[in-house]
Amino acid sequence: MTFSPPRRPRPATAAIGAAALAAAFALAACQPRIDARGNLPDPDTVAQIQPGVQSRAEVADLLGSPSVEGTFDDKTWYYISGRTETYAFFAPKVVDQQVLVVEFDDAGLVSGVERYGVEDGRAIDPVGRETPTSGQELTFLQQLFGNLGRFNKPVD
Repeated sequence: MTFSPPRRPRPATAAIGAAALAAAFALAACQPRIDARGNLPDPDTVAQIQPGVQSRAEVADLLGSPSVEGTFDDKTWYYISGRTETYAFFAPKVVDQQVLVVEFDDAGLVSGVERYGVEDGRAIDPVGRETPTSGQELTFLQQLFGNLGRFNKPVD
């Protein structure tokens, strides 16, 4: 009778199995995180708003308080909602964005209702310039040890 040791898997087979397992975990981790923000009223409720009929109080009762009021006057109410997807550590991507604009006249009655979607938005290019500031540039060590020995005297 001869004794044979148990058969070990070949290194290539083990490496392929480990790589397949790692790939399965990586694909499972790639589910997007979806964030929903804002307040977008129900379309049936929005259809009940009639220009020249409802007042601000009636609109607030129907739709709730707006996300934002106009910057320079309170004649415009904005109801804003959006959904974004984020994969792992990448920047969020806007999937859906809706803006409902309710405008009021001087008497406080609805003068118009508009809906805007993500396709109505425009991309802007921020200015890359920096505002100069006075003062001095401190190194990391100067920032770390700069306040040692500087303590306020107790107030009498």
